Amino acid sequence: MVGTKGAETSARLVESMLELIQRHGYAGTGLNAVVEHADAPKGSLYFHFPEGKEALGAKAVELAAARFGALVTDAAADLTPGESVRRVLEVLGGMLADSDYTLGCPVSVVTLEMGAHNDRLRKACADAFESWIAPLADLLVAHGRPRPAARRTATAVVSMVEGAVIVSRARRSTEPLRDAADLLAPLLDAGTPS
Repeated sequence: MVGTKGAETSARLVESMLELIQRHGYAGTGLNAVVEHADAPKGSLYFHFPEGKEALGAKAVELAAARFGALVTDAAADLTPGESVRRVLEVLGGMLADSDYTLGCPVSVVTLEMGAHNDRLRKACADAFESWIAPLADLLVAHGRPRPAARRTATAVVSMVEGAVIVSRARRSTEPLRDAADLLAPLLDAGTPS
């Protein structure tokens, strides 16, 4: 029972860190705010994350990677690569609009803020991006693309999606995400068997 309660507290701390990074950035997220947001006992943070903010930040990036990875996997079911990317961009656009353009990609935020200063967080972000690139490359291979071309294309798609999210936030509009979908879908489906 204690293990379950401890796991729940740890999960709440990671979830809170993720949400606060999305809203305020990594640097703008203090540990006291995380503990308060998670409604966790003050001592629980260092009990679960003895290495402090860096360890908690890495876990938040892992959680974001897993959630986006699940979105990509779900979107790929029974769809062409272009349809899958269009579906992912529609979901991201909905999330941005629903948050009034306050939630960004925590992985890109942590990369931009800490990637040059903290190797642990940079690696967590690189692993997160890879967890999105690899399944898209696999989907492209399954639809007839050679592996090296599929990998390059998947990397470019993830890069474009990240940029479209940032521009959408700046403009407070989902139009950049729609533009990306309109450009990417036919490119990804070109030569794909029906």
